[in-house]
Amino acid sequence: MIRKLVLLRDGESEWNKMNLYTGWADSDLSEKGRKEAGLAGQTLMNEGYDFDICYTSYLKRAIHSLSITLDVMDRAWLPVIKSWMLNERHYGDLQGMNKSETAVKYGDYQVKIWRRFYDVKPPNLFYEDECEPVSYEHAGEQPYPIRQYESLKDIMKRVIPYYEENIKKDIAAGKRVIITAHSNTLRALVKHLDNLTDDEIVSVNIPNSVPLVYEFDDDMNVIKHYYLEDKKILRAKMEAVAKQGKKWP
Repeated sequence: MIRKLVLLRDGESEWNKMNLYTGWADSDLSEKGRKEAGLAGQTLMNEGYDFDICYTSYLKRAIHSLSITLDVMDRAWLPVIKSWMLNERHYGDLQGMNKSETAVKYGDYQVKIWRRFYDVKPPNLFYEDECEPVSYEHAGEQPYPIRQYESLKDIMKRVIPYYEENIKKDIAAGKRVIITAHSNTLRALVKHLDNLTDDEIVSVNIPNSVPLVYEFDDDMNVIKHYYLEDKKILRAKMEAVAKQGKKWP
């Protein structure tokens, strides 16, 4: 029996549209982001995908992306499990800053280190960000801690245990699962599932709202993975993500 997991990055947010570091700031989807989520739902439906259970973060751009995707698939009634452990990376003092302007100030390479390197944290946030919902308490979970900054390594310490203890069990039991989350949350999962090195994950760029499918055998070993997108279009979308942190995207 082939088991499948679909990973879906949230659609473009209002802060994405302005090329700002978003992190845990709770920016909602832009109009483009809503259309992207709808197209993802159409693609999944056209390709014959269906789901039994859905996972997402507590950030509304992911929640709304999933909702729109499921609505297009006529699956709005599906159960959805939310967890702060699937929240985007905390970008520290970079949150709310323009990526291109940051590259002008610090240089393209320094920004690439902050954005993509495995164990490098961004500058610390020494104050409480009013855009960050740090005080939320969610049913069934402990309130998530205030975090000043995170590297990808830090994200893996929360994302991978959550995947292993919850999501993986659902997939192994034969449930059809979709995770709608964020760029770095999904990069952490990709690093884990593909057993990528710290250097290999640097070049991984996940585009908005393009379904990424993983197939597993009965022992939950990854057989293969692939995007549900034309290769030429996919390459252009990945390149656009990579360019966001440069002086002139």
